[in-house]
Amino acid sequence: MKIVQLKKHKNEEWSFISPKTELKEPLVLVFGNRILLEDDTVYEDVKKQFPDGHIIFGSTCADIIGNSVDENSISVTAIEFEKSKFVINTSNVLNTDLDSYKTGADLVNAFNKDGLKFVFVVSEGSFINGSQLTKGMNSAIKDNTLITGGLCGDAARFEKTVASYNENPKQGEIVAIAFYGETLEATFSIHGGWTPFGPERIVTKSEGNILYELDNLPALDLYKKYLGDKSKELPGAALLYPLNVKSTEQNQSIVRSILNINEEENSMILAGDMPVNSKVQLMMTNVDHIANASERAAKQALELRENKPELAMLVSCIGRKLVLDQRVEEEVEEVVAVVGKETTICGFYSYGEIAPFHGEVNCQLHNQTMTITLISE
Repeated sequence: MKIVQLKKHKNEEWSFISPKTELKEPLVLVFGNRILLEDDTVYEDVKKQFPDGHIIFGSTCADIIGNSVDENSISVTAIEFEKSKFVINTSNVLNTDLDSYKTGADLVNAFNKDGLKFVFVVSEGSFINGSQLTKGMNSAIKDNTLITGGLCGDAARFEKTVASYNENPKQGEIVAIAFYGETLEATFSIHGGWTPFGPERIVTKSEGNILYELDNLPALDLYKKYLGDKSKELPGAALLYPLNVKSTEQNQSIVRSILNINEEENSMILAGDMPVNSKVQLMMTNVDHIANASERAAKQALELRENKPELAMLVSCIGRKLVLDQRVEEEVEEVVAVVGKETTICGFYSYGEIAPFHGEVNCQLHNQTMTITLISE
């Protein structure tokens, strides 16, 4: 595996983070600020660097490259596989009936399943129901194939997200990369570092990812009551106080971020499904808990491996970034300290992370986690 990394800021030239090397038909992962990715010349600009590259774009809440985090740049990680191959499929939810389950199933079903080892997903983050997307992808998988990835972001603006494959980034796009290879090894882990607090409430009215009532009371009113003065800062303040959700359908509780609110309906729009009869609690955290969770995720991902990782793909949540603030690089540094400086690091801050729970097979949509995928061939 040969890897080249570079980045640029607005109106600046590309800066190579690793030595410039000629790569043959590389997989090129481009993560960056949504506004910078909407420049009409961005695809051609990257293509000049990698003329025969397979170029995938995804907008972020900040991009991760090496041990640095930057929300006003474009970061590129180009990978030439020596023993493995990859295939890329795309779907656009704006061109369909917006059936997230079917979109996920169709996307994965389009791949040849023979020898399929791993799928990495860069999904648009504005329209998709991430819970249904992951359920659809799981329905199309066999042989315990690992699926990880994340939903694109737009910093704390929440205006729109963009993604693409071999064209300028656009809204609604989902890109899936399937990896094949006898010696390819992909392992993962996730950790959050958030703690539930306060009373447990029952979801008494919801529709998909829209939460209307808790304990037969308007959900938004209850949430504002707990936030107190911070309720004036909604919806942004909600990212600091996600919900712990215990569903009757799942063995493990899952964290859900509140992405928006609807004052007229007294409801909250979450990143994933909120099934009726689920139990929910508010959650909180601090910088140390988040950094420690990233360290634990890295250690668990390493424990499962036979070979040393060559590439680490990190997907962390915008809510974690807001808590970390000026110390945001600390959680990435914790990962680097565990996997080693010889492992190339790339990734992004997202609106949702895609991975199974540790020790499980089926992928889920998570919020407020650090998701780490380690790859070697």
